[in-house]
Amino acid sequence: MICSLIFAFILKFTSAREVSLQYVITALSFIGLFGGGFLSGGKRKEKGWLIGGLTGLIYSLVVFLFQYLGYDRLFNAEQVIYHTCYTLIAMMGGILGVNISTNNSRRSA
Repeated sequence: MICSLIFAFILKFTSAREVSLQYVITALSFIGLFGGGFLSGGKRKEKGWLIGGLTGLIYSLVVFLFQYLGYDRLFNAEQVIYHTCYTLIAMMGGILGVNISTNNSRRSA
């Protein structure tokens, strides 16, 4: 949310255009969702793919509702691909989070 606010200010008060920041925004979204999946999987300590997938799906649902209710538009094909990748990257983060937290708990025991 903070990144969104920063980019909104950049787009509003500078001459930058959304097209020029598209790759930066996409990369930060991937990093954020991987981190969210990693943290949620690490806290749950089991079924990282499921909890990470739910993290990605909740993110996609919030974006979809904002777009549908705010702009009266559904996802296009490109957005469906992006949000599928977002969910998959969150699942990978969840799996890694479970494995790292499980390995750390085994070492301390």
